[in-house]
Amino acid sequence: MTKKINKILIANRGEIALRVIQTAHEMGIKTVTLYTDEEINLPHASAGDESFNLGSGALKDTYLNQEKIIGIAQSCGADAVHPGYGFLSEKSSFAKKVREAGLIFIGPSPESIDLMGDKKTSKTKIQELGVPSIPGYHGDNQEISFLMKEAKKIGLPVLIKASAGGGGKGMRIVYDESEFQSALEGAKREALNAFGDETVLLEKYITSPRHIEIQVMSDQHGNHFHLFERECSIQRRYQKIIEESPSPAVTPELRKKMTEAAIKITSGINYEGAGTIELILDTDGSFYFLEMNTRLQVEHPVTEMVTGLDLVRLQITVAQGDKLPFTQNDLKQRGHAIEVRIYAEDPDNEFLPSIGLIKKIGKTTVRDTRLDCGYIDGNAVTISFDPMLAKLISWGESREVAARKLNLALNDILFLGLKTNRDYLKRILTLPEFHNGETYTHFVKTYEDKLQKKTPSKEQTAMAVAAFLLKKNQSSSNGQSAVKANNVWESLSGFRNI
Repeated sequence: MTKKINKILIANRGEIALRVIQTAHEMGIKTVTLYTDEEINLPHASAGDESFNLGSGALKDTYLNQEKIIGIAQSCGADAVHPGYGFLSEKSSFAKKVREAGLIFIGPSPESIDLMGDKKTSKTKIQELGVPSIPGYHGDNQEISFLMKEAKKIGLPVLIKASAGGGGKGMRIVYDESEFQSALEGAKREALNAFGDETVLLEKYITSPRHIEIQVMSDQHGNHFHLFERECSIQRRYQKIIEESPSPAVTPELRKKMTEAAIKITSGINYEGAGTIELILDTDGSFYFLEMNTRLQVEHPVTEMVTGLDLVRLQITVAQGDKLPFTQNDLKQRGHAIEVRIYAEDPDNEFLPSIGLIKKIGKTTVRDTRLDCGYIDGNAVTISFDPMLAKLISWGESREVAARKLNLALNDILFLGLKTNRDYLKRILTLPEFHNGETYTHFVKTYEDKLQKKTPSKEQTAMAVAAFLLKKNQSSSNGQSAVKANNVWESLSGFRNI
């Protein structure tokens, strides 16, 4: 049964809130946004047809306050709630409460979120469906001595992983038996602090893996589709930095096997909506189920660029009860897309977070590029939220062209006033190993030395000083006041008064 959505409350913030608004407005759907006291000047605070202030305080009082958010949705007459990603997007309790309030949750059922959101239950289900999973232990016995025995059975190196979490929290790699107990205790402690659950599972640690994910989309009529793969292997501390589609390592034969496994999962659990099946690819072509994300991914624009589809539109289509308007044979990958995440952090100072005022955000004219950003000039970046400032995505006829366009666009996308990882991303994109497709999950660690900031040579320094002095003398000879030696920005007229 279809039920047209007329107004969506977006239970999120920043660039993903703006992303949902864009599609909703194109579909003639009104939107409602949320913001906190410190976000009043951010774009998403005023981008919706209606906006509501969540107040101030910890996240549990604002974006994680389920009752408050649902109450706002009811009071403003919203038909549906879009959770974005992060925050409440994979909280089955939230999805259930939204539905109990008579609203549409733009996402999968609470049962699917519960089943696939727990690493233990999901792996059990995956094994029932006949999809390969990494050898390991995911049972209830959490005694140290028992887990040690299981680790020996699996064979070192082994990965200890929090059952309830993600984002690299509660994870430890053990290479030697003598390290096991301290690593286990550390993982359990971190898991308890982060997720309120110290349960862990053990997995065989694959030494040179790639992280491949299959974008899936299912409707309420039993139709299950894949939207091909993305590779997200370039990560730092288990957080993705660069994502691309198609993967340089996936052959047509391998793609067929991986996507068939993904569809086996979505049909086997009667899934609906957007989701991602995450897989580990070994060097011998073997692949294993890692986990399923029951939401829209940060990197969804990569898939949109190679398929021409709007994933948010498809989410809304499914939530309304409509059939998805294509067959699997209709879907094609075209060209290559790459996404980089721009963070407020200083890679050359141990990736310390950067906070402060954004004086100016650059713009690019490079064709086939897209900047998804939740900030504008003059906004403040604080420690209250994730340090991701924006996502920059490029498309090209080939991987080489896409990488070249992305590198050019990064030259333009400055966040003046803050330290960002922009130059670090450019270093990755120009490494020969990246161009050769050697993108394993240990990429950043393996090429750590090559990714260090290069110290300018004496000749480069001399040329820079000479160029500055020449500019200064030209300004003086034109009757302009001499530039103060310690204020280089004043010599660049395009950056004055920002």
